[in-house]
Amino acid sequence: MFENRISAGRALAERLADLPLRDPVVLALPRGGVPVALPVAQALGAPLDLLLVRKIGAPGNPELAAGAVAEGAEPEFNRHLLRALGLSRGDFAADLARKREQNALRRRLYCEGRDPLPVQGRSAVVVDDGIATGATVKAALAALKKRRPAEIILAVPVAPPEAAD
Repeated sequence: MFENRISAGRALAERLADLPLRDPVVLALPRGGVPVALPVAQALGAPLDLLLVRKIGAPGNPELAAGAVAEGAEPEFNRHLLRALGLSRGDFAADLARKREQNALRRRLYCEGRDPLPVQGRSAVVVDDGIATGATVKAALAALKKRRPAEIILAVPVAPPEAAD
Protein backbone atom coordinates (compact mmCIF):
# COMPACT_ATOMS: atom_id res chain seq x y z
CA MET A 1 0.00 0.00 0.00
CA PHE A 2 2.86 2.38 0.86
CA GLU A 3 6.46 2.25 -0.30
CA ASN A 4 7.72 2.82 3.25
CA ARG A 5 6.87 4.65 6.46
CA ILE A 6 8.00 8.01 5.07
CA SER A 7 5.70 7.72 2.06
CA ALA A 8 2.89 6.74 4.45
CA GLY A 9 3.64 9.90 6.45
CA ARG A 10 3.51 12.03 3.32
CA ALA A 11 0.11 10.56 2.45
CA LEU A 12 -1.15 11.33 5.97
CA ALA A 13 0.24 14.86 5.74
CA GLU A 14 -1.80 15.43 2.58
CA ARG A 15 -4.96 14.29 4.37
CA LEU A 16 -4.24 16.55 7.36
CA ALA A 17 -3.15 19.64 5.41
CA ASP A 18 -6.58 21.25 5.14
CA LEU A 19 -7.74 20.68 8.71
CA PRO A 20 -8.17 23.83 10.82
CA LEU A 21 -5.58 22.90 13.46
CA ARG A 22 -4.90 25.06 16.50
CA ASP A 23 -1.17 25.48 17.18
CA PRO A 24 -0.57 21.82 16.29
CA VAL A 25 1.90 19.48 17.89
CA VAL A 26 2.67 16.08 16.37
CA LEU A 27 3.18 13.18 18.76
CA ALA A 28 4.76 9.99 17.44
CA LEU A 29 4.46 6.56 18.99
CA PRO A 30 7.96 5.06 18.81
CA ARG A 31 9.48 3.41 17.14
CA GLY A 32 7.52 2.84 13.94
CA GLY A 33 5.49 6.02 14.28
CA VAL A 34 8.52 8.32 14.22
CA PRO A 35 9.37 8.05 10.50
CA VAL A 36 5.65 8.37 9.69
CA ALA A 37 5.28 11.43 11.91
CA LEU A 38 8.28 13.35 10.61
CA PRO A 39 6.77 14.31 7.22
CA VAL A 40 3.48 15.10 8.99
CA ALA A 41 5.21 17.50 11.39
CA GLN A 42 7.18 19.09 8.55
CA ALA A 43 4.08 19.59 6.40
CA LEU A 44 2.14 21.10 9.30
CA GLY A 45 5.06 23.24 10.47
CA ALA A 46 4.54 21.67 13.88
CA PRO A 47 6.95 20.49 16.55
CA LEU A 48 7.44 16.74 16.83
CA ASP A 49 7.55 14.91 20.15
CA LEU A 50 7.16 11.37 21.37
CA LEU A 51 4.19 9.82 23.13
CA LEU A 52 5.75 6.87 24.92
CA VAL A 53 3.60 3.81 25.48
CA ARG A 54 4.38 0.14 26.09
CA LYS A 55 2.20 -2.87 25.48
CA ILE A 56 1.49 -5.18 28.42
CA GLY A 57 1.50 -8.71 27.08
CA ALA A 58 -0.65 -11.56 28.30
CA PRO A 59 1.11 -14.21 30.40
CA GLY A 60 2.63 -16.83 28.11
CA ASN A 61 1.77 -14.76 25.04
CA PRO A 62 3.60 -11.41 25.16
CA GLU A 63 2.35 -10.40 21.70
CA LEU A 64 -1.27 -10.58 22.85
CA ALA A 65 -2.02 -7.16 24.33
CA ALA A 66 -3.68 -7.43 27.71
CA GLY A 67 -3.24 -3.68 27.98
CA ALA A 68 -0.75 -0.85 27.67
CA VAL A 69 0.69 1.98 29.72
CA ALA A 70 1.68 5.44 28.52
CA GLU A 71 4.22 7.59 30.31
CA GLY A 72 2.80 9.44 33.27
CA ALA A 73 -0.56 7.67 33.11
CA GLU A 74 -2.48 4.78 34.54
CA PRO A 75 -2.54 1.61 32.45
CA GLU A 76 -5.42 0.74 30.17
CA PHE A 77 -6.42 -2.93 30.21
CA ASN A 78 -8.58 -5.04 27.93
CA ARG A 79 -11.23 -6.02 30.48
CA HIS A 80 -12.75 -8.65 28.20
CA LEU A 81 -9.42 -10.39 27.73
CA LEU A 82 -8.60 -10.27 31.45
CA ARG A 83 -11.97 -11.80 32.24
CA ALA A 84 -11.51 -14.52 29.59
CA LEU A 85 -8.06 -15.37 30.99
CA GLY A 86 -9.19 -15.23 34.61
CA LEU A 87 -6.72 -12.46 35.42
CA SER A 88 -6.89 -9.17 37.28
CA ARG A 89 -4.97 -5.92 36.91
CA GLY A 90 -2.96 -6.89 39.97
CA ASP A 91 -1.53 -9.90 38.11
CA PHE A 92 0.43 -7.45 35.98
CA ALA A 93 2.07 -5.39 38.76
CA ALA A 94 5.65 -6.55 38.10
CA ASP A 95 5.33 -6.23 34.32
CA LEU A 96 3.66 -2.86 34.69
CA ALA A 97 6.56 -1.57 36.81
CA ARG A 98 9.02 -2.71 34.09
CA LYS A 99 6.98 -1.01 31.36
CA ARG A 100 6.92 2.25 33.30
CA GLU A 101 10.69 2.05 33.76
CA GLN A 102 11.08 1.41 30.02
CA ASN A 103 9.00 4.49 29.21
CA ALA A 104 11.13 6.62 31.56
CA LEU A 105 14.36 5.22 30.09
CA ARG A 106 13.17 5.88 26.55
CA ARG A 107 12.29 9.48 27.48
CA ARG A 108 15.81 9.98 28.86
CA LEU A 109 17.51 8.31 25.88
CA TYR A 110 15.41 9.55 22.99
CA CYS A 111 14.71 13.05 24.31
CA GLU A 112 17.80 13.60 26.45
CA GLY A 113 15.55 13.92 29.48
CA ARG A 114 13.47 16.77 28.01
CA ASP A 115 9.93 16.87 29.33
CA PRO A 116 7.07 16.23 26.90
CA LEU A 117 5.99 19.25 24.86
CA PRO A 118 2.96 21.09 26.26
CA VAL A 119 -0.27 20.21 24.48
CA GLN A 120 -2.89 22.01 26.56
CA GLY A 121 -5.18 23.99 24.29
CA ARG A 122 -3.44 22.73 21.14
CA SER A 123 -4.36 20.35 18.35
CA ALA A 124 -2.52 17.12 19.17
CA VAL A 125 -1.90 14.92 16.13
CA VAL A 126 -0.97 11.40 17.27
CA VAL A 127 0.85 9.38 14.63
CA ASP A 128 1.74 5.71 14.54
CA ASP A 129 2.70 3.39 11.72
CA GLY A 130 -0.46 1.34 12.13
CA ILE A 131 -2.87 -0.24 14.56
CA ALA A 132 -3.08 -3.94 15.33
CA THR A 133 -5.27 -4.52 18.40
CA GLY A 134 -5.53 -0.86 19.37
CA ALA A 135 -4.28 -1.40 22.94
CA THR A 136 -1.27 0.91 22.72
CA VAL A 137 -3.20 3.60 20.87
CA LYS A 138 -6.03 3.51 23.43
CA ALA A 139 -3.55 3.93 26.29
CA ALA A 140 -1.74 6.72 24.46
CA LEU A 141 -4.96 8.61 23.72
CA ALA A 142 -6.27 8.21 27.28
CA ALA A 143 -2.99 9.57 28.68
CA LEU A 144 -2.95 12.43 26.18
CA LYS A 145 -6.54 13.42 26.97
CA LYS A 146 -5.51 14.12 30.58
CA ARG A 147 -3.00 16.68 29.26
CA ARG A 148 -6.01 18.68 27.96
CA PRO A 149 -5.32 19.34 24.29
CA ALA A 150 -7.95 21.31 22.38
CA GLU A 151 -8.47 18.26 20.19
CA ILE A 152 -6.86 14.93 19.45
CA ILE A 153 -6.46 13.63 15.92
CA LEU A 154 -5.24 10.08 15.42
CA ALA A 155 -3.41 9.61 12.12
CA VAL A 156 -2.36 6.12 11.07
CA PRO A 157 -1.87 4.79 7.56
CA VAL A 158 -3.22 1.28 8.21
CA ALA A 159 -5.62 -0.39 10.64
CA PRO A 160 -8.05 -3.28 10.54
CA PRO A 161 -11.69 -2.15 10.61
CA GLU A 162 -12.36 -3.55 14.10
CA ALA A 163 -9.38 -1.63 15.57
CA ALA A 164 -10.25 1.55 13.68
CA ASP A 165 -13.73 1.56 15.24
